[in-house]
Amino acid sequence: MPDWSAKLTSARILIVDDDGVNIRLLRRILQFHGYTGIHATTDGTRVTAMVAELEPDLLLLDLHMPPPDGFTILEELAALINGPERLPVLVLTGDGSFETKRRALSLGARDFLSKPFDSTEAMLRVRNLIETRLLQRELKDHNAQLESKVAERTVDLERAQYEIMERLGRASELRDDQTGRHTQRVGAMAAALASALGLDPRVVDLIRRAAPLHDVGKIGIPDRILLKPGALTPEERAVMRTHTLIGAKMLSGGRSELVKMAEAIALSHHECWDGTGYPNGLEGAEIPVEARIVALADSVDALSHNRPYRAAQTHKEVIAEVRRSSGTHFDPRVVEAMLDSGFPGSIVVSPPRPWPWTIEEGPKAAKYGS
Repeated sequence: MPDWSAKLTSARILIVDDDGVNIRLLRRILQFHGYTGIHATTDGTRVTAMVAELEPDLLLLDLHMPPPDGFTILEELAALINGPERLPVLVLTGDGSFETKRRALSLGARDFLSKPFDSTEAMLRVRNLIETRLLQRELKDHNAQLESKVAERTVDLERAQYEIMERLGRASELRDDQTGRHTQRVGAMAAALASALGLDPRVVDLIRRAAPLHDVGKIGIPDRILLKPGALTPEERAVMRTHTLIGAKMLSGGRSELVKMAEAIALSHHECWDGTGYPNGLEGAEIPVEARIVALADSVDALSHNRPYRAAQTHKEVIAEVRRSSGTHFDPRVVEAMLDSGFPGSIVVSPPRPWPWTIEEGPKAAKYGS
């Protein structure tokens, strides 16, 4: 890595002055002190193009020149001088009036070098501005590196969170899902439904990741109830319904969007559009949209697969049940989105078969049809 002195003397400097004598004098002073990246012009019309090409670390600019004068050039370079790059400008002038300095400073000039030039003063001002410029650049690069590391760490944490959530969903399905794919199918179907409803792609992805945790609360339901082959008694049904509260409690207190959405889905995916659902009897739009979507996806997949207490329904039976429950159990808009998107034609019928798309491919790869 080059030392600090080498960085200073290799800085790119652009001198703009209509008097060639002044340019030669400044060039000699700078070269005497080891500066090598010196460029100059007496033509103010070339400055903007030269700045764009050279990307100088310092601009030495005469104010009183034939048009365009220094003030006009400062205005033309305002985006570089006052923007993120903060190009430093050292004004060269024999006019030390208050109004001249005020106007130049208001346009972004950093310092002034009076004519005739004093070599010691010139080098001190040049060095100070270049040092500040290089330090700002180093700070910017350092901040960019830190931001990159933070971004990488954030991605790693998100991946770890997604993996934990996925494994938690799989853990819940091991207890009562013979196919071992229910939570993943529900996640894929819910995401496709969310997309069909026109939700933001980021929300669609969150639903795809959060939906598999809808039944995570079943971890807390006794096997004698969860795996019972026959109909549940009213007391057993009341215990079964607590899986929504258990799941929400397990996921409560999360700070990420994913965990918060998973909590809402776990709590409300058994709420009904007409207010007859549980655990809170929410009605219509009171039910979070992600829970309304998962409610339909969960029911369709459950009806389409064998369960300990009943056999899978046929394709036509599932479609009929979805239509019959629109406006009571299910949000009519969600049902409409499912029917319009061709989902009924891709419902798995008895005997169970794999869902038409793999989890890795996602819903966009699905081929709808009977």
